[in-house]
Amino acid sequence: MDFEEPFNKVEFIHKKLESMVGGRLKVRANMGRSRIVEREGTLLQAHGSLFVVEVDERRGRKARQSYQYVDVLTGTVELSYPQDGSPLFTFIEERPDMGYSDDSDDEGDDD
Repeated sequence: MDFEEPFNKVEFIHKKLESMVGGRLKVRANMGRSRIVEREGTLLQAHGSLFVVEVDERRGRKARQSYQYVDVLTGTVELSYPQDGSPLFTFIEERPDMGYSDDSDDEGDDD
């Protein structure tokens, strides 16, 4: 089992965001309980385990939101370019489907 791979991906996310400080990005965050927040903002800081985005609120107000790199890795937070909506990190889509499938309950049935 390769325990180093997730660390490398988190480090990759950190380095890429560190190089984008001051740039614009679109954030889509799953906040739980079917609540998904989509905002556009400026990447302010990239720290060791989290990054800070100043998001545009309604009526010209701004708010600062922090997210963890691990949340990007797991897909809880999705980052994309605001110009065309293309994802910043494509390896998220490479993970196998973990959802429930109707076909999966047929396995092991010997009726």
